[in-house]
Amino acid sequence: MDDKKVVKIKTQKLQRRKPIKKEIDETRFAIKMFMCLVYLMIITILFVCSYRIFEEKKEVVPWSDVETVEDYTYITINKMSEKFAYYQDTNVGIHFVIEKESTGLWHTYLIAINENDYNKYKAIIDYTYERTTTIPKPIKVYGYPVITNDEIKNLAIKNIKNFVPAENEVQITNENYDTYLTNSYLDTTRSKENKFNIILFISLLLLLIVIVLLIATIFNKDKIVDNIDEKLEEDIKVTKKIFKKNRKSRK
Repeated sequence: MDDKKVVKIKTQKLQRRKPIKKEIDETRFAIKMFMCLVYLMIITILFVCSYRIFEEKKEVVPWSDVETVEDYTYITINKMSEKFAYYQDTNVGIHFVIEKESTGLWHTYLIAINENDYNKYKAIIDYTYERTTTIPKPIKVYGYPVITNDEIKNLAIKNIKNFVPAENEVQITNENYDTYLTNSYLDTTRSKENKFNIILFISLLLLLIVIVLLIATIFNKDKIVDNIDEKLEEDIKVTKKIFKKNRKSRK
């Protein structure tokens, strides 16, 4: 009888533990689902931010929208002058160009080219000076803005009357130079620079970390879930003990 009683008591103890274990498993599952949801939200936000930073980094802006000398930009050339300034040491020439807007407006700008590439522009230059009647296709050139120094500015003021038709000519001076020709010229000799972006790097690093945490959570390797789960398990046990003591004290 005593042996049967012991077995019965042990069985009752085991049966009492099952609901606690089940409750802990359900709680752990709920924690896992919540953490997965949080990680997915963070991953989405970081992905969107990283993509936008990347798009801004590779964006090419029209010359009219340039804000800094770090902007990679372009001008569509419809007409072009011969060089009016020349750097012999680098074989770089400065030319006037005219860009036509879709609205029909014309804008005059300055660009720097490597004179070894002169043949690329020859058809447009010849048409500009009426050496040919064949209308060439516009050329889109890319580069970075360079602030115009006083030497280039003075040469431009002196030579623009040889390029712009007399009926469209505006008297360019030092005072109104920036208004008509802007304060910079397009340097086409510089290739696009892929600069290191610390914000993009941090964003991608955080994205990778959160993805690893998500995978760890799915495969029950997440220490955050483990710590929360252990804490809850301890709290449940403490609550059960307090509850038992209260019951015994009432008896």
